[in-house]
Amino acid sequence: MQVGFIGTGNIGQPMASHLLNAGLKLLVYDVRKEAAQSLVDGGAIWVNSPKEAARLSEIVFTCLPGPSEMEDVMFGENGVAGNFSHGSLYIDFTTNSPALIRRVHGMLAEKGVAMLDAPVSGGLEGAKTRDLTMLVGGDAAEFQRARPILEAIAKTVIHVGGIGTGSICKVAHNSASFARSLALIECLTLGVKAGVDAEVMLEVFQKCALGNNFDLHVRMPSTIFRGDFNPRFALKTAFKDIRLAIELAEQHDVPTEVVSVCEKDMARAMEKGLSDLDSSVFLTLQEERAGVKVRIGLQEGE
Repeated sequence: MQVGFIGTGNIGQPMASHLLNAGLKLLVYDVRKEAAQSLVDGGAIWVNSPKEAARLSEIVFTCLPGPSEMEDVMFGENGVAGNFSHGSLYIDFTTNSPALIRRVHGMLAEKGVAMLDAPVSGGLEGAKTRDLTMLVGGDAAEFQRARPILEAIAKTVIHVGGIGTGSICKVAHNSASFARSLALIECLTLGVKAGVDAEVMLEVFQKCALGNNFDLHVRMPSTIFRGDFNPRFALKTAFKDIRLAIELAEQHDVPTEVVSVCEKDMARAMEKGLSDLDSSVFLTLQEERAGVKVRIGLQEGE
């Protein structure tokens, strides 16, 4: 089977590599050709446009920064919209707007093209190891058709409902995760400033009721607790996700007071020029407010 993969950035590149490892004939495209070079070196075929990927593939995947990029790949010059073969399948891994997903789905259905929205959770670390949870929205029969290929990319693949529900689940989950991180850092700064060593506070949080927590065990220890904000998951992308959640909440008249507090801190961090750093960098605003840093494992002077 020949499949196309558009968007081979931090998350897309390792996801696409699993398709190669599964023995599929893979066509790849990214706005930065160098982002796909390791895939080409591994046997993938470079194509010169999204249009070409759609024209030559039975299944097309996109893994893009957000709705505007997905819309451009779909409808822009050299876009995929008019170039799918009848009966082909389009799967979008982008954390996206449910409204846009449903609009694209309707347009493609008129052309005999099926669509699933399938954002993933697990970050860069999970993308590399296939330790991802994939949240798939769309027709149940199309989900079953795609499932063997999706399971080559993610260990856990869940059909969550009709088209667009994958994106709903993803933005709701991400926003809860960001808000939880803000609550964690508020209470950690309290403990540290009140006189408990940062490493002790972390151990307490990990071994008490909060313990089964990806942020505490993986994300925060590798970023904010070590002062390392190299982008695993960029702040600008996280801000896009939380804005999508707030827009969805406004559409459905659901109050999101806690999430909105988190969104405001992210916006302030963006205004400080931190957009391209890891999303955890917004938590340093709480450290500034508290007048203390929560750091572990650093050498003296760092």
